[in-house]
Amino acid sequence: MTEIVLGAMLFGTRIGEAESFALLDRFVERGGRWIDTANNYAFWEHPSGFGGQSERTVGRWLAERPGMRERVLLSTKVGAQPTDPARGLDSAEGLSAAVVRAAMGASLGRLGVEHVDMYWAHVEDRGVPLGETVGVFGELVADGRARRIGASNTPAWRVERARGLAAGRDVAGWTALQLRHSYLLPRPGAPLESWSHRQVFPETLDYVRSEPALELWAYTTLLNGGYGRADRPLERAYDHPGTVSRSAALAEVARELGATRNQVVLAWLLGGDPAVLPIVGASTLERLDEVMDSRDLKLDAESRGRLDAAW
Repeated sequence: MTEIVLGAMLFGTRIGEAESFALLDRFVERGGRWIDTANNYAFWEHPSGFGGQSERTVGRWLAERPGMRERVLLSTKVGAQPTDPARGLDSAEGLSAAVVRAAMGASLGRLGVEHVDMYWAHVEDRGVPLGETVGVFGELVADGRARRIGASNTPAWRVERARGLAAGRDVAGWTALQLRHSYLLPRPGAPLESWSHRQVFPETLDYVRSEPALELWAYTTLLNGGYGRADRPLERAYDHPGTVSRSAALAEVARELGATRNQVVLAWLLGGDPAVLPIVGASTLERLDEVMDSRDLKLDAESRGRLDAAW
């Protein structure tokens, strides 16, 4: 089922607990289910340099809302928690079996739950044999601590290799990819400001189309406010003629439909081929309502064709 995922990255740090609880409440009121976090969120916002604040905030919200655990689906990640605050992601914990087992236990403790509904390998770790990572993720599904597992910021060929290893060992394999994706696209080969981000490419879309068991989740879908806020300029990687053409098409379709550009982008993702589960953060209830309203916006073939044809 394709649906909007609430990104909880800044809950408990930049977004305070009361505000986070209000956003979570409204998300569920509006029919939302998936909440996405990670064990390292948001280490860069905290003086100690360590994550866990987002998971703790979500866990406290669940504890104060009896019966809420049965209404929501929890997604969290392992692999990118720094081991040295001074070095940040350059000291990421990685994906060894020992790290994954310990991190899962810590995440479940912070969330106050017995299982998560999706557990992600947050980043690649080529210093650990892929078979070791595949094995421990399969173990988490087998013992019930993870209902499903996925790979974030990982190339399609590595995901396919991991799925092959899992099938050969008769253990659960990754059933979802989480990558950076939006309507506007960076210039091919241009570096992104966050070196850890991995972008969706045409071959990624082709891969997901060919594998019915795979879902595609997307983060940075609204380009950190770049579609509608003058104070949030696009990254340098988006400075190319295609951005001009696509921005014009997006503005035209949004005007015709009486929608915001953010809503058109989300509708484009939700109704695409393959359909995408967009992860969207919100810092205000008004922004969250704008996001959730996009589910009611349907792009007809002509509008979608114009958006797709703009380059």
